[in-house]
Parts: sequence; C-alpha cells; structure tokens
Amino acid sequence: MEATQEITAPLIQKNEQYRLDASGNENDDSLIEQVALTVPVTDDPTLPVVTFRMWTLGTLACVVLSFLNQFFWYRREPLTITSISAQIAVVPLGHLMASVITNRVFFKGQKWEFTLNPGPFNVKEHVLITIFANSGAGNVYAIHIVSAVKIFYRKNLTFLVSLIVVITTQVLGFGWAGILRRYLVEPAAMWWPHNLVQVSLFRALHEREERPKGGLTRNQFFLITFLCSFAYYVLPGYLFPMLTSLSWLCWIFPTSVIAQQLGSGLHGLGVGAIGLDWSSISAYLGSPLASPWTFPIFSDGLFTSSGQDYNISAIVDSNFHIDLEAYEREGRIYFSTFFAIYYAVSFACLTATIVHVLLFHGSELWQLSKSAFQDKKMDVHTKLMRKYKQVPEWWFTCILLVNIAAIIFTSTYYNDQLQLPWWGVLLACVLAFFFTLPIGVITATTNQIVGTLISAVVHLGTAWWLMDTIPDICDRSVLPAGSPWTCPSDHVFYNASVIWGLIGVRRIFGDLGYYSTINWFFLAGAIAPLLVWLAHKAFPNQQWIRLITMPVFLGATIYMPPATAVNYTSWIIIGFFSGFVAYRYYRKWWSRHNYVLSGALDAGLAFMAVLLYLCLGMENVVFEWWGGDSDGCPLASCPTAEGIVVKGCPVI
Repeated sequence: MEATQEITAPLIQKNEQYRLDASGNENDDSLIEQVALTVPVTDDPTLPVVTFRMWTLGTLACVVLSFLNQFFWYRREPLTITSISAQIAVVPLGHLMASVITNRVFFKGQKWEFTLNPGPFNVKEHVLITIFANSGAGNVYAIHIVSAVKIFYRKNLTFLVSLIVVITTQVLGFGWAGILRRYLVEPAAMWWPHNLVQVSLFRALHEREERPKGGLTRNQFFLITFLCSFAYYVLPGYLFPMLTSLSWLCWIFPTSVIAQQLGSGLHGLGVGAIGLDWSSISAYLGSPLASPWTFPIFSDGLFTSSGQDYNISAIVDSNFHIDLEAYEREGRIYFSTFFAIYYAVSFACLTATIVHVLLFHGSELWQLSKSAFQDKKMDVHTKLMRKYKQVPEWWFTCILLVNIAAIIFTSTYYNDQLQLPWWGVLLACVLAFFFTLPIGVITATTNQIVGTLISAVVHLGTAWWLMDTIPDICDRSVLPAGSPWTCPSDHVFYNASVIWGLIGVRRIFGDLGYYSTINWFFLAGAIAPLLVWLAHKAFPNQQWIRLITMPVFLGATIYMPPATAVNYTSWIIIGFFSGFVAYRYYRKWWSRHNYVLSGALDAGLAFMAVLLYLCLGMENVVFEWWGGDSDGCPLASCPTAEGIVVKGCPVI
C-alpha cells in the first residue's frame, strides 16, 4: 500500500485537501511549465488505495488489454490499445461496485479488519487500476524471441522455457528502475511528458469543474472528442482504408515504379503522402500531441544479389548455427536501402545519446550523484511523495539479481532451445545498465510488479494460442493475399536475429561484409550533439538551439521498419500545431484541452477498432472498392535495376 501511495500521490486532488511545497509558500509549483499547467500540487492521504475493487478491476483491465494488444500485434496493421481505454471503461464499473457491494467491515476491531467497500470510488484507486492496465498495454518484447524461434526458425521451444524468458526479462527492468530512480524519477526536470495525458484525463473524470462561458468543461470536451473519434474510425478502419495513406504521386503515375517508391506512404519514401487515420499517426511514435538500388527502396526483408528474398532456412544447420558452406552457395545477404540507413542511424543514435547527456546533463547528474545520500532541494510533487514511505532500494537490487540468476540458469539448462550462452546474458545486462540512464534522461525530458507478471502470462498465452491455431501465421510467402496475419514487427526482429546472431557482425558490418561503411555513423552520432552544444555556447541568447536534441532526432527512426513514412509525416504536422502553435499562441486552450484531446482520440479509436473486429473482422466481411486499398501504390515494392524479375512487377 505504501508503495502504491507513493506512485499516486502527486496525481490527485480532492475538496478536503491541504497544500504542501518545498518552501512553505502557497504559490510554489513545478519549474516545468507543462507540469505546472497540468498536475495539481495537492494531496489527500486519507483516501483508500489498495481496495477489493482496485484488485478486481485492475486485474481485469490488465488481462483484457494484454490479450487484445498481443492479438492485434501479429496483424498487418498492428493496433495498440492504450491504457487510456481502460482508464475510461473502469470508471462506471468502479462507481457501480461502490454502490452495490456491501460495506460491511469484516473482523471489526481486529488488527486485520477489512471491508470490500471502503466508500466512494476515488481517483487513487483509479490511478492504480490504470497502472495495472498499463502493464497490459505495452507489448512484451521477449515474445519476439518466441515468435522467431517457433515460427521463423521452426525450432522446438516449450511453453515453460518461453514463460521463464518472458517473465524474467519483463521484471528485470524493475531492478534498473529502482536503482536509478533518484536520477530518473525524483528530479523535477525528469517530467515524463507522456504521463501528462493521463493526468489530464484523471482530472477531467474526477474533478468538478464549472463550464466556462462560451466554452466546454474538460469532461464535456473529452466526451465530444471521444464520440467523434469513435464514429470517424469506421472510415479508415473499414469503409475507406485509403485514408490511412493518401499517396497522390501514385495516382498521378500509376505505372511508374520510381514515382510510387517516392510517393507511397506505406511502402516508399512518402513524399507528399499524408494519413488521416489516427491509428497510423499514433501507432509507433505515440501521440504527437548503403545498398544498391536493386532492392525495394523500403523493405524490412533480406535479399540475394539478384533482388530475390533470401532463403534463411537454407543456411541454418540442425544445431541452430550457420552452415558456412551453404552460406557460400547462397551468397551474401543484402539489405534494402532503407534498412541499411536504419542501421546507420541506429548506430549514430547510440553515441549521440551518450554524448548529448554528458554535454547537456552531465553537471546535473554529477550533482545528483554527490547528493544521492543527502537531503536535497525538492519540487512540490517530490515533497508530496516524501510523506509516504518509499520502497527500500534493496528490494530492487534483489529483484535484479534474482532475475539475472534465473536467466543465466534458463539459458544454460535449456541451451538447446535458446542458444544463448551465460556470458551473453551478462553482456546484455551490462549494455542495458550502461544505456538505461542516458536513454532514461532523454525519455523523461522529451517523451510497478503484479500487473507485469499477469501481463507476461496473458501475452505469452495469447501468442502461443495464435501460433498454434492460425495456419502459416507470419509466413508471407504462403499466406493468402489480403491475410492480416503478416507480423511486421516479428519479421524485423527475425531479420535482426539473422544479421546479429546467425550470420554475425563481421560478415555484415565487418571486413567480410558490404556494410562496413555504416560504422562511421558511430562517429557521426557522437559529433552531432557536440555541434549543437558548441552552437549553444557560441550563441547563449538563442535558447532555441538548446531545444535541438539529436538523440531524439536520430532515434525517431528506430521504429522504421515496421513503421512507415506516413506514420511520420502526419505525426510531424499534428505535433507542430499542438506543441508549437497551440502551446505558444493558445496557451489557455492548450492547458485545458490538449492532453484530454489526445486521450479521447486514442480511446475512441480503440473502442471502434475492437467493435469492428468483433462485428466484421471475425466474420471476414470485406468491403471491396477503389478506396479499400490502404495505399494505392502496388509498384512501390518493386526493384528498379534492369533485368530483375519479380512477380507482379514490370521488367525494366
């Protein structure tokens, strides 16, 4: 209970409250303007938190979101149902339970007395239920390992081993988080922008607010936007899928491969393409609020020198290792242009992150390190949280060590299934620890365990069920045309396992490969933030220079593939109008409605997407017409070199 109160304390506001701050002044507030405009500085520590309805609704929300997100993740256009949907759905259920469940106190007067109904459904319960739901909203990364081994490599992998891998990798992060919380949670500068969406929604759902003259309350604004988003998604989600990517260049040049590669928002560079589908805008980036041209310009595939799909199974021996003789016969692996650039920018992003944090946040981290075990100045929200006893740091250390030990045991005892040596586990942990702080700083400034365990089990169970019941799931060469079960993210992960594990770094990025030049991007990534820092020092009055964050600029591409060009173009447009125009020139509207708008769009989309699937998708009801093509650029995936023959493509 104490741990959960620590989490929820700064998020709530009630009538019977008191105000605390670091200096004792009534007007003290967060130094981050977005936080000051969104998060209240009050708390009611008497509200019940760990209640029967919290456990019931929280577990239910976690299970449902885990199932739905894993189910939709294998589809051609993955749909992530965020915890915002559960955040809204549980409100009437919470009030219903508060009105019908007995308020009898069991074992009254005893040390362990309890009641199933401690009073009205309150915001702290609501926050904790949403934290449960959030555990199910995020996809479990280790499921990619299970998919790659079972589906693509077609090797034996038991459910028990899969479950151990999934749970340990999920829980492992709590160890890092606990150890680094004084750097990534307590400082006021680490404000985690994405969380403000849910804070705004909590306030809209729980606070009583008078309607401003000629305007709407936040609750009214949310309801209207939610209904509009819910109704609109029937167009891009079913009736008019082309709204996902309006690629006008493809319409003008219907027979040109080059034009369609340039103009396609889903299979090309997306020049001029724009999406009017919120799911494509927010799918990968979240809410906005060195290869020859032989191969397709935008593809996550691996190719032979003649532009054909590479037969990976031909170079894998019975022991799950590379067959070098077969590799010599099949030839070297080639990337698409974009896939090569993706790796180049990823390399640059790693070094840029480290250098940026050292240059722009190094002194802050040093001061935090020196004062880590001393009392230090706190903002008002940290002061509020300090009223609650914190989870001991040794808990997190134990979680970390136990999980590392469990992973090493599993990888050693079940080595025939996982093919991961013990030293590989330790290397991965060292790399993760090394990058957690710098990446955490970037995320916290630019955009806790039961729920994770439930989520891991449900995600794996759903994935296992789908892999066993859907024939040829993820196999694009066998699936019928139009099948939704193409697993774009798992293909990217599988290809990465071939590159980094099966073939090996030296044969791809080293002296035995064609892509050694990409390694220069490590240096480029280190230099990029240095140039920004030098410019900031040279022109200290130009505050906009400091806003240039090269790790964010470079790291935005890590979702491509499977994200496509249209995911970015539309996101940038909306992000500009929200984060710059509205925030700068319509500050009052922005503070009241921006995050509520984001939550309403997400929720409306999610509810309609589920409804469409239950009513139409499960029955395979298809509405066929010109606007039913999600892109309208059939030639965008074709090669451009002369003489290359690919089925369905013109020969140049």
